[in-house]
Parts: sequence; structure tokens; C-alpha cells
Amino acid sequence: MLAPRRAKHRKEFRGKRTGVAIRGSNVDFGEFGLKALTCGWVSARQIEAARRALTHYVKRGGRIWIRIFPHKPITKKPPETRMGSGKGDVHEFVAIVKPGRIMFEMGGVPKADAREAMRLASAKLPVRTKFIVKEN
Repeated sequence: MLAPRRAKHRKEFRGKRTGVAIRGSNVDFGEFGLKALTCGWVSARQIEAARRALTHYVKRGGRIWIRIFPHKPITKKPPETRMGSGKGDVHEFVAIVKPGRIMFEMGGVPKADAREAMRLASAKLPVRTKFIVKEN
């Protein structure tokens, strides 16, 4: 599971989910990409599930790049706990995804295989996505 080795602060505010991605909005490494169309938080478990779907479909062929990393800690309080008594403990880490962000890239496989693998991976993610091909 992906998680940061260390962080400046253990707990963070929730933050805003507005705006579009400026960085990471082009296919740079592979030939095909999976682009986010909506904003949201993608957890480390969802990233791992999508990665496994990609590698399983292409039978470990080609090359896969994961362009997002879960830096943001999300806290959660235990069930049936009364209000107050501070912020909860860190429950998981998420990646902040904005529209236009390339989340996964793939290369070295045929276009039809890449499209189907990305479709299977997008089913594991909480944001709407689009399959894109690198422009020459």
C-alpha cells in the first residue's frame, strides 16, 4: 500500500476540491493514459486495486506508470464516539485528483488492450475518467 514515509504534519485540514489540474495533465511517459474528468480523493487501496487490474489484464506485459501518490492523511473517529475530544486518528492516505489529471499511463501494448485495461482500472476508481492517446 502506498503511504508517505514521513510528513511535516501528522493531520491535515480537508481542503478545497475546486479547480483543474495544471501539472500532470499530459501523457509524458507512455503512449496511453487515464485522465480524470471529475475531482475527488483516490485512496491508496483504490490506486492499488486499479494497478492490479491493469497488470492482470495485460498479463504483466508492457509498462505501467502511476502518476498519483496518496500524500494526504484522512482522519476518522471510532464508531459510537461522542462529539468533541479532538480530531480522530489517521485512517488512510488519499491522493487529491482534479479534472485533467493523468492518473495512470501505459506503454508497450496494443491500443485495444490498453483501452480495455484502463476501462477495468477505471471501475475501481471513485472519479469519472477518460482514455486518452498521446499526441505526436
